[in-house]
Amino acid sequence: MPDFATLPLWLTFLHGLNLLLTVATLVATLLPLLKETAWWIRIFDFPRLQIVAVALVTIGGGLLLGWHELPDYWGLGALGALLGAVLYQWFRIMPYTRLASKQVGDSTLKDGERHLSLAVMNVLQYNKQGDKALAVLQDIDPDVIMAVETDQWWYEQLKPLEQTHPYTCHEPLDNTYGLLFFSRLPLENCVVKYLLDDDVPSLHTRVQLRDGQTWVRLFGLHPKPPAPAESKTSTKRDAELLLVGKEIEKCEEPTIVFGDMNDVAWSHTSELFRRISGLLDPRVGRGLLPTFHAEYSLLRWPLDHVFVSPDFKVDDMERLPYVGSDHFPIYIKLSYEPHDKAEQEANAEEADADDHVEAVEKIKEGFEEEDEEEAEEAANPNRPKKELTT
Repeated sequence: MPDFATLPLWLTFLHGLNLLLTVATLVATLLPLLKETAWWIRIFDFPRLQIVAVALVTIGGGLLLGWHELPDYWGLGALGALLGAVLYQWFRIMPYTRLASKQVGDSTLKDGERHLSLAVMNVLQYNKQGDKALAVLQDIDPDVIMAVETDQWWYEQLKPLEQTHPYTCHEPLDNTYGLLFFSRLPLENCVVKYLLDDDVPSLHTRVQLRDGQTWVRLFGLHPKPPAPAESKTSTKRDAELLLVGKEIEKCEEPTIVFGDMNDVAWSHTSELFRRISGLLDPRVGRGLLPTFHAEYSLLRWPLDHVFVSPDFKVDDMERLPYVGSDHFPIYIKLSYEPHDKAEQEANAEEADADDHVEAVEKIKEGFEEEDEEEAEEAANPNRPKKELTT
């Protein structure tokens, strides 16, 4: 380590700052390896790209400061650890770049009878730019639309969509977990369920493609994020995703799961969900398409997702323009191509026995945490509660 007593004050400061960044980078890389659900651990699943950027800057700073020439090899070890962090983080991110092979192939169908387009939009409940959100949705004009964080005010703003999308299933709430669902295509058994939290709805339905024969199962989700103001752990978020994953596991129907998952594609939970459900991620090989945070270009990661069964291929996928929310909407156009299902199933990640055990345990923990919260509410009847408006 440098003899800081012999260095100028400004140089000591630079060494100290670079050392602080080194420690922060390594801690941020190592913490997510723990299978703990505390929000302050799981939050480091999100900014992997930003951690790589900080690590590269820190490596550059260390080289400029001569850490690689220190006689006790302390600096060389620190640089090596930083390089290891960069390689590990890149390993996790790389599948979601164009350098990787596509997990879901490109569409080969030309007719529109077996195409399905879908848009997911987190409007940010307190955002009042409803005209902008409506214009973006009308311009892209997908077959199916789900808007989340929608209260009664947002329902009135997006109600004109019912003129072109008459099949609906709405649950507007004023707790930032409301949802609105519009479809141009016929629906069957469209219901809103509360899988874990009694104030967090999810959408479950089947939609008929234009060919008049094919029905596709749809699941629209928006679980709570691991954040101190929402949920102190990721337990219930993880359990909700895996509950749906276990349901899909038992079904051979073409299936799409979509929504603001409040989780990144490269997290352990997202990967476990894909293995359990057998679904594929269209983002793999097509780019990050980061949707959050819309207002901070240097702090973005993909939180809004679409997962599909191997029956589908991708015709188009893009991030939509800014609508005043902290999320960008996301759009995808899929083609139903069951003749290539076997080929695409080879791209699916397979669950092993340990995965199934972990999924069951996480679901159990999610219900146990919900029971504990309900017991706490019963014991403290005067505690302020979120009001729901349907």
